[in-house]
Amino acid sequence: MTLIELDRDAPLDPEPARRTPPPWRYRHLGLILSAVLAVTLGGAALPGGTFWRYLGLIPASAGTDAPIQLAGGRLFTVTSSGQERTLTAWAPKPEPYRMWSAALPVSVSYDPVSNIFGPVSVRAAGGALLVTDGPGTTTALDPEDGRTLWTSAGRITTAGDTAFTVERIFRPGTLYDQESGDPGMLYFSADGQPHTEPPVRTEVRGLDLSTGEARWTVTSPGSVTADPVAGSPRAVLVTASDRLTLLDAATGRVLREKPLPQVDGAGPSTASVLGDLALVGYQGVGVQLGYDARTLERRWKREIADDPAPADCDGLLCSRDKDQTAVLDPATGEPTWFVPANMRLMVRAGGVLFADGETGAPSYLVDRGSGAPRVSLRDWTEAVDGPPERMLLLRRYEHGGGKTFGVVLPGRSEVTVLGTTGFPGNECVGDDRYVVCRDTGGLRVWAYRA
Repeated sequence: MTLIELDRDAPLDPEPARRTPPPWRYRHLGLILSAVLAVTLGGAALPGGTFWRYLGLIPASAGTDAPIQLAGGRLFTVTSSGQERTLTAWAPKPEPYRMWSAALPVSVSYDPVSNIFGPVSVRAAGGALLVTDGPGTTTALDPEDGRTLWTSAGRITTAGDTAFTVERIFRPGTLYDQESGDPGMLYFSADGQPHTEPPVRTEVRGLDLSTGEARWTVTSPGSVTADPVAGSPRAVLVTASDRLTLLDAATGRVLREKPLPQVDGAGPSTASVLGDLALVGYQGVGVQLGYDARTLERRWKREIADDPAPADCDGLLCSRDKDQTAVLDPATGEPTWFVPANMRLMVRAGGVLFADGETGAPSYLVDRGSGAPRVSLRDWTEAVDGPPERMLLLRRYEHGGGKTFGVVLPGRSEVTVLGTTGFPGNECVGDDRYVVCRDTGGLRVWAYRA
């Protein structure tokens, strides 16, 4: 905490009959108290300059049993009746109020025997709300009134103002009979249906986010993966069994291609994109290749083990070896720093969050490049789900059942304390404007600014 002496040159008032020590006499005492408070609060900054306000309650009758979801500055709840589900959008301020409700398509993941649905996820993208039901249908809604804009079978991935889908086309008669329980390899379509043979071809389509109309289609034999690549122009990386192809996300135009090698007679079996790094894995021969996701130039080759307990890393390139996890340099594939294998690592607020792999309790926010500690988090109970790149939201339990929330912003070296709630409840989520927690009454909402 910084102490600032105000108006040191202001004219003095007439001296009172009983003299009191001038303010500067207390300066040293104030500095001592500041140090004591800093130690007591475990490195957390005091809430000067912050804003924390309770907005109100969304009652449990509104369908608050589904996972809490924030998207585009709105809160979403889901109610169900038989195979039908209704999505409701809530505006958090000035107090939570219902904006609209929209019927969702019949869920392909619905199990009528157990009356269980697959999870519904909501995300904002390019002026639309994309609502996905498990592995099934994605529905694009107008965020202002809930009007359906378009629907698409399977999941939608976004790259800028373009959406794209991956549809695997199977030979007729290969749909797996799930009641038979027959053993063997299974291959899944975009809507989650299992097949007994690999697809004969795959179609990657770029869609207009506002209409759902196809802007372009690229067809490849067999099975491929498609991943968005950040940067300009927005791009999609398609990985096939024999090549990498970088497509312009808006037009589908081929930007560049790169043949993929065979390794000990085996072709690629896995593919993903991590930041600016494209990863291609060869299962069975224990090899992984790293490519620049935009230039498609190969960066490195490394051996990997089929570890039954892989490294617990989110947003990082990691390798686990017995009792330790190595964080690898994406440019070289070489280890840069190490942590115990029982730690969970997550990219948050421009750094890496260390958390206990069993309890989830946070320990430190560290530098991403070196692993050097940046912020101590040992006085906090857990990290709250939220946008990883924009902030790290934290909470701790207080005596009497309340919870205190704090936030670490990118580039900061301290926790800013936001405020304390007086309500019970364990499940909470947040973004860079709101915190939402569930208790027996429903969903309680707070606004904050740091």
